[in-house]
Amino acid sequence: MNRFAPVISLLLLSSLIHAQSGTEPPPRAALPAEPKTTVSLNDSESAHKARALLDQTIQTLGGQPYLTYETRSESGRYYPLYHGRTNSTGLIYNYFLKYPDKDRFEVLALKDIHLLPGTIDIGGVKSHKVDLAIIHNGNQGFETTYKGTAAQDKIDLENYLRRRDHSPEWVFRKWLNDPTVALFYDGLDVVDSKPTEGVTLLNSQNDSVTVWIDQSTHYPVKISYSWRDPKDKQMNKEEEVYDHYKPEDGIMTPHSFTRYFNGEMSQQRFITTAKYNLKLPDSLFDANITYDPKAPIKKH
Repeated sequence: MNRFAPVISLLLLSSLIHAQSGTEPPPRAALPAEPKTTVSLNDSESAHKARALLDQTIQTLGGQPYLTYETRSESGRYYPLYHGRTNSTGLIYNYFLKYPDKDRFEVLALKDIHLLPGTIDIGGVKSHKVDLAIIHNGNQGFETTYKGTAAQDKIDLENYLRRRDHSPEWVFRKWLNDPTVALFYDGLDVVDSKPTEGVTLLNSQNDSVTVWIDQSTHYPVKISYSWRDPKDKQMNKEEEVYDHYKPEDGIMTPHSFTRYFNGEMSQQRFITTAKYNLKLPDSLFDANITYDPKAPIKKH
């Protein structure tokens, strides 16, 4: 201990000198900062398998042409369902989409027009008339009928925006390119009588969507997601099933869509024709409100 005595005395003397002079002792040298470690959300085996499966699906659907098409149009028949049943023979419709946030859905009335000049029937002429047009532009929705154009019902617009956020276009173009989205491989299941593999994508808002992919064809078979109703706080589950894929302009396109709400079939549509990258004018998605359906009827 005697050999450390001079050192201890020197330290005590230095502290005493600084205390008497009113000065602070020299600061200690800063310790080196600990290296920061970053954890990737998608470094797991499950995430790698999920990513590979989604990449394979994109290539099967058409690769870059699928990821970069700007417009799509389709026509066919639409069936609104109640408790999984419909009394309709199907509504003829046209649908136009301009990625990412413009679309127009038209319900057509098909009528036979018989022209009778004198007594000769030269009829059988078909006339297509738009009975209803539902237009979305950004986060706004409009409904046009013979009465004019009104703002889309608030609940209907919320449901549409939710479906758009979880649509295949947004899942493969937006969700998959977001670095904050985590991927999970969900394993095997049978969906619509097809052996499938499931992949779940979870974003930073704790919102998720699951894609079920056909093991044989690698086409998406179903997309599902859940959300909590703000009124009754109950969880709702929405699903859309895709079938009858056919090539259209180099892109594999499902021609059958079936939508489910809490396990009950709610609507179907069947495509007869589909086209991609048409020159669709912006005016097709423009709308100006001309009346309020909730306003009281004026008395004459």
